[in-house]
Amino acid sequence: MLKGKKILLGITGGIAAYKSAILCRLLVKEGASVRVIMTPAATKFIAPLTLATLSKHPVWIEAIDDEQWNNHVELGAWADLILIAPLTANTLAKLANGLADNLLTLTYYSTRCPIMVAPAMDLDMYAHQTVKTNLEKLQSHKNIIIPAEKGELASGLIGMGRMAEPETILNHVVTFFNRTHTPDLDGMHVLITAGPTYEDIDPVRFIGNRSSGKMGIAIADECQKRGADVVLILGPSQMDVSTKPYKVIPVTNAQSMYEAVEAYFMEDLILSYFLLQ
Repeated sequence: MLKGKKILLGITGGIAAYKSAILCRLLVKEGASVRVIMTPAATKFIAPLTLATLSKHPVWIEAIDDEQWNNHVELGAWADLILIAPLTANTLAKLANGLADNLLTLTYYSTRCPIMVAPAMDLDMYAHQTVKTNLEKLQSHKNIIIPAEKGELASGLIGMGRMAEPETILNHVVTFFNRTHTPDLDGMHVLITAGPTYEDIDPVRFIGNRSSGKMGIAIADECQKRGADVVLILGPSQMDVSTKPYKVIPVTNAQSMYEAVEAYFMEDLILSYFLLQ
């Protein structure tokens, strides 16, 4: 799916850096050519040798290495996409406020290709207003933000701040490259309903149907690829939608589906599929 795509993977100094090795392998497995830049702090969490082995290329860390200048301009010009995962609060602040004190930030400011970032930090940091402001700045500069997820954090707290799983990030990358080819739905809003509905008879029995939701999910995937902002309202399907890069609203019965449709309906809606049969 990513054959021939050139991806520059930036890794910053957070505990989620261990996931970057899995992400690197997934990108290479999908056919991408991957180069890796690590901040000096990132090397404290994962060895550069690991990333060099997985990417099959040397890892860049310092702008000047053994009296040799690593050309950040060439690195930025080479890539079709810069993907920074994890993005720590420290590097986020640098990118949002014009600081360039290492090879990764120098490359960020030198590139003309799209940039995608996956924030990762602890609960209170991710919720801090400064972090929110900096993320808004990055987004206003046309960077693509892959939202952090909820889960157990390194501190032991449970909440928002976990870096998105490597499979989820891969899905975002694949979707991005697909969208660049057919963005004919860019800026449009698509609301799709799919899957079965279950109507309770009593606490044990219900009346339902055999809809899998597969067709509606496929339509949602295609609309997302073509640039639409997608909301999928899905009945109790057995299909795995946990890594989909669009909003999925789970519902159970016809009434809850109706209420979800009514809640997410917008005046500029262009398309709605009802796939209940």
